Amino acid sequence: MGRVQALLPNEVNIAIHNAKKAQVEWAELSMDERCKYLEKIADLIDMYADELTITLVKEIGKPKKIAEDEVLRTADIFRATAQHARSLRGELLFGRSMVRSTKEKVSLAYREPIGVVLCISPFNYPINLSGSKIAPALAMGNGVIFKPSTQGVISAIMFVKILEASGLPKGLVNLVTGRGSEIGDYLVSHEDIDMINFTGSSAVGKSIAKKAGMKRLLMELGGKDAAIVLNDADLDKAAKAIVKGAYSYFGERCTAVKRVIVVNSVADELVSRLKKLVNGLKVGDPIKENVDIGPLISDKAADYVDELIKDAKKQGAKFVCSGKREGRIIRPHLIDKVTKKMRIAWEEPFGPVLPVIRARNKDDAIKIANASEYGLQGSVFTESVENAIYVAKRLQTGTVVINDKSSRGPDNFPFQGIKDSGIGTQGIGYALEAHSRIKSIVMDFK
Repeated sequence: MGRVQALLPNEVNIAIHNAKKAQVEWAELSMDERCKYLEKIADLIDMYADELTITLVKEIGKPKKIAEDEVLRTADIFRATAQHARSLRGELLFGRSMVRSTKEKVSLAYREPIGVVLCISPFNYPINLSGSKIAPALAMGNGVIFKPSTQGVISAIMFVKILEASGLPKGLVNLVTGRGSEIGDYLVSHEDIDMINFTGSSAVGKSIAKKAGMKRLLMELGGKDAAIVLNDADLDKAAKAIVKGAYSYFGERCTAVKRVIVVNSVADELVSRLKKLVNGLKVGDPIKENVDIGPLISDKAADYVDELIKDAKKQGAKFVCSGKREGRIIRPHLIDKVTKKMRIAWEEPFGPVLPVIRARNKDDAIKIANASEYGLQGSVFTESVENAIYVAKRLQTGTVVINDKSSRGPDNFPFQGIKDSGIGTQGIGYALEAHSRIKSIVMDFK
């Protein structure tokens, strides 16, 4: 599709210098002035939606409808960020409101920019997960260094051209391209980077956290999202939601359903319904036709999924749905009777492979789910409100979805992971807070 420049450290220095210099003047603009740029960016995204969509399909193999949704959703994020940012207000705090305080002190607390924000986006949502980082950073008056994944970089470059076309001040948003292995450490440890907003694997996130020092971090990392199915669940509804959640965009999503934990009494019946739906998924080339399953992002990704499949087969798992690998295309796999000893029970495949683990009861299901190193999302299928709340309160995840697949949800909802699944809270209002800091001015009127 094209060739992309790999920047060297000295070129990275220029980009960071530009962002630092431009940020000072940008922060002097009013919130309303900055938000008008965000609204113009949203309009431009809508204008070039078709071109962006086709580029996503060609570059990362995303089905056209899902790619289009990503683009339009990004425009919505910029508009909603502008709307929410305009509503932010400071506050006055009075010392006499505290019981033991006798002084007439008043504090004016307001939000100010952090400085230069390093935004690192993943391959699977190179426009949406770039926009969800850049929009709040700009709204709160920060400069931006944008480092997209080396896979998905051409889509990201198109997105940056739209930012440029909006008339943003020169040097405010700087695109840095190149391999993370070559300039990643230099970027995250650079003294003029004030915050890092990263989406990617837990392993890379941990590495960044160690090297970032005292920088502010906001991280969306890996997941092993479990769908717990209880014996009173609507199995048709559960099966449809699980298949959509597990195989949409070939499973290359952090919030994909990555394991089913079902109580024994309904396991056979659920697996039968899942099998029928999985066998109906269409496999092929998303550029040529509308498909459910297409090629994974790289040979390395497909090889990894293959390893997990072979390990499960070697250890005696039951393959309900499977098929021969064709290059980077892994046919949808449904694997039953997965045990805790199998890698697929714990590792994140990022591919169209769904393991089914059987549990004795709801407490056993919760225990299996919580044994994971990840804690992004989970879901529970049940017709009992009491059971739903019981499970939701005990699952060690940032979000629990009841009677539906795990998903990021509306972008104004809080989105966060615990354990190895992330640091901080995403979501429009929460992201605005994360990309700013409180400044307090205290006045003493004694």
